[in-house]
Amino acid sequence: MTLIKSISGIRGTIGDKPGNGLTPLDIVKFTSAYAMWIKSRGEKERYKIITGRDSRISGNMVNQIVCGTLMGMGMDVTDLGPASTPTVEIAVQREKADGGIILTASHNPVQWNALKLLNNKGEFLTAEDGSQLLEIANSELFDYADAFDLGSYNTDDSFSTKHIEAIMELPLVDVEAIRKRGYKIAVDCVNSVGSLIIPELLKALGVKEVVKLYCEPDGLFPHNPEPLSENLQELSSKVVSEKADLGFAVDPDVDRLAIVNEDGTMFGEEYTLVAVADYVLGNNPGNTVSNLSSTKALRELTESHGGKHTASAVGEVNVISEMKKNKAVIGGEGNGGVIYPDLHYGRDALAGIALFLTHLAKQGVKCSQLRKKYPDYHISKNKLQLSEGVNIDEILENLKKQYADHPVNDVDGIKIDFADGWVHLRKSNTEPVIRIYSEGSDRQQAEKLGEMIISKIK
Repeated sequence: MTLIKSISGIRGTIGDKPGNGLTPLDIVKFTSAYAMWIKSRGEKERYKIITGRDSRISGNMVNQIVCGTLMGMGMDVTDLGPASTPTVEIAVQREKADGGIILTASHNPVQWNALKLLNNKGEFLTAEDGSQLLEIANSELFDYADAFDLGSYNTDDSFSTKHIEAIMELPLVDVEAIRKRGYKIAVDCVNSVGSLIIPELLKALGVKEVVKLYCEPDGLFPHNPEPLSENLQELSSKVVSEKADLGFAVDPDVDRLAIVNEDGTMFGEEYTLVAVADYVLGNNPGNTVSNLSSTKALRELTESHGGKHTASAVGEVNVISEMKKNKAVIGGEGNGGVIYPDLHYGRDALAGIALFLTHLAKQGVKCSQLRKKYPDYHISKNKLQLSEGVNIDEILENLKKQYADHPVNDVDGIKIDFADGWVHLRKSNTEPVIRIYSEGSDRQQAEKLGEMIISKIK
């Protein structure tokens, strides 16, 4: 069993002994630490926390413990019930809450769950904030409320509708253009909360017909829930057999978006953000941000629109920090995560769907034809297991010296730019592993670059 404590929260497999898995005692401990951290940021008589969860089978159990613990800390809880991650983020903003907890292990398998922690802006905690919270958790110096000061509990299931309404109000979302195309779209919501909101969004956007695949929100994931091409073969087949115009797939908490072309081929997870950025920049020129492990296609696209692209350290909170610093009009990650500041600072598959469909409708082409508009770069992902005690920092520093005559970015590990691609190396925070991502003009070139660096390390 596994329990991973990080600056962004706590995640693990359900069960086992405390400290070995995500047990009720661990849930109480970290929820209490979060409440103490919230209280340390201000002096108020009452604090309000928004909670929401994906549909995985442990969600109800975890939710009851989290909400009860927050009440025990004297905090008022508004429980959205089953809700997407971006929906909870928007709710924290709109309700002017002091924070939020999302109960989701994102793309991890069904036996996992997690507490994702938000600040009062509806954004994930910074590294500094997360470190403070972990110190509080380790100290276990929690101060619970007495019987007369317990927090309140209420539910609000209206925010999925409010989320959709907020998307419909975005100036760059053109419902009429989408409606005129009469789209037929297949969706794979992996039996999680996307099942409750994605079909409703598509209906509101004027999509003519929605073909549902795995849209029962029972949390029993029918396949690996990460929206990668190897896990979406059924959706690809459904798009072809139903003669749909395209297909959408989301992860269990609906912050990542994958797209399938009308011929069953994948649009490519790296290109969800590229296509959406192309549309946004065409209407609102400006800067963009993606992380160091994302395709260089976004940088080239941004520069072609007259903007500046910045590469951040890996992690949503790092992307958002750079977006604010550079006043980016669009940003995100190459895993299908679109961040559109005009809505909120968080990865949002629903915003991605609305902007992508508007772009596709206005282009007046098939999905596969739109994909051909963008360069066909390929990314190879590898990891190298090292022996315990190996100094990974020293390895990375030596590589940096070896390639000193190349452009090297050391914001997060090291990224080496070559004439025909790049290689990004990062050490894992939880195991003796170096993650090695490489991109080239084709799959063979990407793999060649990765193998070259792996051989240097060995």
